[in-house]
Amino acid sequence: MFLFRRSGASSTRASLHALRALYRSFVEENGPEARSRRLLRDWLSPDQRAQFDAEGCFEVTGSHTGRRYRVHYGTVSNVVRLDEAGQPETGWCFIPQGALAAGDVMLAQKIALETDEMAALALANRFSPKVPRPRVVRRAY
Repeated sequence: MFLFRRSGASSTRASLHALRALYRSFVEENGPEARSRRLLRDWLSPDQRAQFDAEGCFEVTGSHTGRRYRVHYGTVSNVVRLDEAGQPETGWCFIPQGALAAGDVMLAQKIALETDEMAALALANRFSPKVPRPRVVRRAY
């Protein structure tokens, strides 16, 4: 009544390839990195979100000095203070404790600079921002 035919090796390989692609897609959309980027985007202002989507970074205004900082995508040495012309002036490295995804680290840095800039910078390590940073483009979720 039912006809079954044996699938060939090429059919099995194609099925495995499709299954792996589906799994990779699921992990990319639901893994820690993707969830942290979505949370970060939810906390960004519309201007910050547009800048983040276009350039992989966003600007924050310090709570005490009113100076501008650019937070680049990443977890280490990714905060740069900008001069009046918008050029990198001083780099700052400060991260929350624990192994966190990049979006979570960036959100913590944003909140720290916007609420208690001086305390964040008191803990931070200074570095020279003169080294060109590679442009990182991330998919929006």
